Amino acid sequence: MTASKEDTHLKSVGYLLWIFGFTGAHRFYYGKPVSGAIWFFTAGLLGVGWLVDLFLIPGMYRNANHRFTAGPYDYSLAWILQTFLGLFGIHRFYLGKVGTGLLWLITGGLLGIGWLYDFCTLNEQVDERNRP
Repeated sequence: MTASKEDTHLKSVGYLLWIFGFTGAHRFYYGKPVSGAIWFFTAGLLGVGWLVDLFLIPGMYRNANHRFTAGPYDYSLAWILQTFLGLFGIHRFYLGKVGTGLLWLITGGLLGIGWLYDFCTLNEQVDERNRP
């Protein structure tokens, strides 16, 4: 299935983040911060939840596309930046948050705590930027 213009999240990015599923990255990406945090602290429910999620991603994808607002800021790009470069605040620079981007860059994502906070709130941050 190809992504339509209205898609805010992509299945392909969800599956890419699923590879790192023991961190909960794919759950955070699809707007499930509570279960994402549980996956983060339990290594994907000791791998069992991680394997089950392989089959749950299509549903998470549909729900995220209905829940969040499309706009000039791309959720997938923001999430890739957050997941792989979040400790350096690159995702915050992308969203135009230069001050906190610099703070993340200097402090390593506020010693990782701000990085984890952004896992829980990034969808809302992008959604806020995309609203008129």
